[in-house]
Amino acid sequence: MYLSKLTVNVYSRDFRRDHADLRQMHRTVMSGYPDLPDDTPARQAKSVLWRLDSVHRGFTQYVQSRVKPDWSRLSGDYLLEPPQTRSLQPLLDAITPGRRFAFRLVGNPTRSIIHQAGQDRPPAEEGKRPRGKRIARRKPEEQIEWLIRKGGQHGFVVPTAYNGQPDVSPSPCLTQTGQLRPGDRGPVTIEPVRFEGHLIVTDADTFREAVRQGIGHSRAYGCGLISLAPVRTPSY
Repeated sequence: MYLSKLTVNVYSRDFRRDHADLRQMHRTVMSGYPDLPDDTPARQAKSVLWRLDSVHRGFTQYVQSRVKPDWSRLSGDYLLEPPQTRSLQPLLDAITPGRRFAFRLVGNPTRSIIHQAGQDRPPAEEGKRPRGKRIARRKPEEQIEWLIRKGGQHGFVVPTAYNGQPDVSPSPCLTQTGQLRPGDRGPVTIEPVRFEGHLIVTDADTFREAVRQGIGHSRAYGCGLISLAPVRTPSY
């Protein structure tokens, strides 16, 4: 696994276009992986995840993938400095049961609502569960509950902080949209949430796979990438 750090130029015309359209940003990220198979969705083929972090007056984009990318196809003014790419193998090797990490994750906490078939919604196929509409979880307590539930699925727990509450802070990001494509029922719209806090690994193999593959929905659109760092020991 590899992680690239891209210091983007907010004045780049191409970046401003990408920032306004999730689908275009996805295409630009995938341009770093030119040799894609025809029979597998592009993002899944290389296990690509990305996240855009606000820094000072600009942005840093992190892109994680199974193979080393080639960023030479980005326009000449897209980046402020050369991309930095490093192997994530030392981090993956450090994932062991009971290990505590500081983490950052931009997730897409949602819940699914099933509507009854009607004039604007056809009935589900026989034997299949009706497809639900995803609704954003906007309350902090619901967002934390979503993360804790994901931890149970992906091999980690969120410990309790000194105040008796889960040791994580959710904060909303800007609502993101993507342009309509032919056949779409509506535009892509997500309300991502940034989680920062601490976690403890309970199942190393399961959690390692979550780091590789991402957590939650909208992984093609800047969600799901979990970043880990050693827990700092306080100095007295």
